Amino acid sequence: MIAGPTAMSSDLVEHLLLHRAIEVSIVIVALAALALGMRAIWRKAGPTRNPED
Repeated sequence: MIAGPTAMSSDLVEHLLLHRAIEVSIVIVALAALALGMRAIWRKAGPTRNPED
């Protein structure tokens, strides 16, 4: 079994990786919510007409 500073640094690395994974997950969920919201707004607005036509 690992003891001493090596075990503490291993726990720290594991904690930091878990923290980073949680942060990345939050960002992905936020981007997905933003994309769905933008899509809903674009559908609500409907097609725009080009004044040059």
